[in-house]
Amino acid sequence: MVFSSLVFLCIFFPAVLILYHVSPGIKLKNIILLIASLLFYAWGEPKWIVVMLATTFIDYLAGVVIGKSKKNGVRKFALIFSVVVTLGFLVVFKYLNFFTENLNLIPFLNIPQTDLVLPIGISFYTFQALSYVIDVYRKDVDCQKNYFNLLLYVSMFPQLIAGPIVRYVDVAKEIADRKVTLTAFSDGVTRFVIGLAKKAVFANFAGLLAENYLAGDLSDLSVLGAWTGIIAYFFQIYFDFAGYSDMAIGIGKMLGFNFRENFNYPYISFSITEFWRRWHMSLSGFFRDYVYIPLGGNRHHQLRNMFVVWLLTGFWHGASWNFVLWGLYYFVMLAFEKYVLGKIMDKIPKVIRLIYSLFVVIIGWVFFYFEDIPSIGRMLGAMFGITSTEGIAATDITTLTNNVFLLVICAIAVTPLCSFIANKFTTKLKNSPNGAIVNGVLTFAFQAVVLVGCMACLVGSTYNPFLYFRF
Repeated sequence: MVFSSLVFLCIFFPAVLILYHVSPGIKLKNIILLIASLLFYAWGEPKWIVVMLATTFIDYLAGVVIGKSKKNGVRKFALIFSVVVTLGFLVVFKYLNFFTENLNLIPFLNIPQTDLVLPIGISFYTFQALSYVIDVYRKDVDCQKNYFNLLLYVSMFPQLIAGPIVRYVDVAKEIADRKVTLTAFSDGVTRFVIGLAKKAVFANFAGLLAENYLAGDLSDLSVLGAWTGIIAYFFQIYFDFAGYSDMAIGIGKMLGFNFRENFNYPYISFSITEFWRRWHMSLSGFFRDYVYIPLGGNRHHQLRNMFVVWLLTGFWHGASWNFVLWGLYYFVMLAFEKYVLGKIMDKIPKVIRLIYSLFVVIIGWVFFYFEDIPSIGRMLGAMFGITSTEGIAATDITTLTNNVFLLVICAIAVTPLCSFIANKFTTKLKNSPNGAIVNGVLTFAFQAVVLVGCMACLVGSTYNPFLYFRF
């Protein structure tokens, strides 16, 4: 089940909200939320819920041992055991066939492959479970003595299958006690419908345009067609991913949880370094705190540490060489900025830096989109006129003309402009006579119109892909 489905919007989520808020006491609310989360995850393939239950149980036991033991050797063994087993599940389900497929390229090797299906969201909940055990080991948080409370943290449906990666230390107190005010609930609804619009409207329409060019025969692409397709995907991937994060944060607010932000307008960045401070911040923060800094951070072997982090970042996104190349591509660009451009970046006009950043990111999405290396080569060749048959095709002009409004709206929506205008208007309205009442009415009308509009788009279109099945 996904947030942008009619089953979720019309049946599952309303039922959960009603049962949750009419239930007295935090214990009953947690039970309802846990049952709902397990049902949500089991909707597609119930059998893989066992993997999540087992992962959580192992990390629960490890956390209890680490939290109660005073012997460093015992604590360290429990940590290592937990990390190895938890990552072992991820490796078996996500990477085993990738490794065997590449090893079988060696002459005389014929290692059989498994027919295991990748459990949805395993990369997200694996990292969450690991962060809990590591934080307990570091004494940043007390161990959770109730297995079901830890399972609630790991399986919580708002962020289970598409992030953001929520750390236990950020929600530990809210699992034990939380309250939902009317203002917080309304803010959550607004955040949810905005995220739904990003996914159901912007991402899906941009995705249709991207697929029109990128899913066909790349040898027939013109230069204009290639750039139109990858720019459409540039918008799709942002609105899809940021939309799911917005919906998760919004649902969290409606349930009394405050999740960290995951995107901060990354497409207005003036460098690649800044881009990765704004894009998928929960993942960047995880690798920074649990890999980069423990390896030595900026103090020792910085270049090596960056290489390891970006190799793992690419590999985390999928068991395919294109993701490895994508991660290493960003390692090279970040190293280039740090060691070559350095202080020169500050002297370059901002508009040039913005164009440079957007160009690098767009090229990066070519590596991310195409899973086979030959297609990456053909796409880059088409974009730069090396393999394309023509620069501009008549059909490309027609398609671009028909979609220019969509692309312009997308370009505006990836900036803080709309948020800035809305905040200014709201602040001015609240300071006026009866402003709070008028603001409440307008907010409710906005929420209703956007929700109905998004549902109409979902009903009227069969294109509604879930991009995170590989994660």
